[in-house]
Amino acid sequence: MSNTTAREAALDILEQIDKNQSYSNLLLNHAIKKFNIKGPDTGLLTELTYGTIQRKLTLDYYLTPFIKKKLENWVRNLLRMSLYQMLYFDRVPERAAIHEAVEIAKKRGHKGIAGLVNGILRSIQREGVPSLNDILDPIERLSIETSHPYWLVARWNEQYGLEKTKKMCETNLLAPVQTARVNTLKTNREAVLDQLNAEGVEAKPSSIIPEGISIMKGNIAHTNAYKTGMLTIQDESSMLVAYAMNAQPGETILDMCAAPGGKTTHLAQSMNNEGQIVALDLHPHKIKLISDNADRLGIECIEGTAIDARKAHEKFEAGSFDRVLVDAPCSGLGVVRRKPDIKYAKSENDLEGLTAVQHSLLAAAVDMIKPGGKLIYSTCTVDHAENNDTVAKFLREYKQMELTALENLPEAIQPLVQDNILQVFPQDFNGDGFFIACFEKKQN
Repeated sequence: MSNTTAREAALDILEQIDKNQSYSNLLLNHAIKKFNIKGPDTGLLTELTYGTIQRKLTLDYYLTPFIKKKLENWVRNLLRMSLYQMLYFDRVPERAAIHEAVEIAKKRGHKGIAGLVNGILRSIQREGVPSLNDILDPIERLSIETSHPYWLVARWNEQYGLEKTKKMCETNLLAPVQTARVNTLKTNREAVLDQLNAEGVEAKPSSIIPEGISIMKGNIAHTNAYKTGMLTIQDESSMLVAYAMNAQPGETILDMCAAPGGKTTHLAQSMNNEGQIVALDLHPHKIKLISDNADRLGIECIEGTAIDARKAHEKFEAGSFDRVLVDAPCSGLGVVRRKPDIKYAKSENDLEGLTAVQHSLLAAAVDMIKPGGKLIYSTCTVDHAENNDTVAKFLREYKQMELTALENLPEAIQPLVQDNILQVFPQDFNGDGFFIACFEKKQN
């Protein structure tokens, strides 16, 4: 059994993110198993990790006046994590946070580092942190206040204005709510809520999606309801894709970027498991994820193929599909709440590279669709270049495709549609930021 504490495990994760650009959610799951973190310590580890990453720029602003010399990276991360507890944790007294920081510093470093950590944190405790009002540039202040890189706040300000950008950045700091989709092929929402309640999980119906539920307390991944395929974990925004697709029983569907299969299995569910869905992904192990997910949910109409979707024409005849989904690789800037490290890992250059991939996937999709067939383009980002600009360029280059109405969306979502395009912001209903557009291929 490991004697590593939740705080030490959190520090270890923060270090790995900085060194290896690893994803926090994957490292967190690994650390819980590796260090045998259990019970309330799991929640502490999760909040310390995500909270420190989420508020990193703010914490650095507060720490800077108190740091007089260059620090090793682990010491800086320890100070960030400890200050996060002092400022944002109600249940941890400041003296306890400082004491734990000093003990970790002794264990990982030496007495000198422990003294330095103690001195910095006690100075902050005594003097307080510098005021954000001293930052005169409104973009820079919002950047530091909500811990989003300056370039990103400036970009969103240009695209959406300061007020909408501020709401988005503030919402991105809130802890995400886990949501799930009831598998209506096996059961109904009321029965699942009863089952989860019996298993000690607090859940309530989604106000957005008829088959959606929100988890208020507990982990559904450990329940029998999950294991027996009564439901699957999926964000409400992501569930909108199957509605927009409006696939019918008996149709032939191509899902070009399908892993891990949340939208794919939702499509199968909306088709009553009747017809054929061809699910593509570049990597065989990801195709297995889709297959495993489908098996758990009792879905038989999905056929997975490991192939670069941009080469779909090498495997499938032109016009083979009634509907095609391009849920494109994107910056992920709509899911910052769930993956806070994304906002520091991306650059404006990354976005340019991604738009090229998105265009090539849409181009490959055109040949696959029957005349009169539909193409859905979706991303989990809020960036104009990846979304609206990509749509505009696609329409300019492919005159046989036309933007068409998103007709089948749930009633609560329809007011968010503008000019036949859906852009969901995190603040709209506390879901992921998401984008959906639908195209129809003109009849010859």
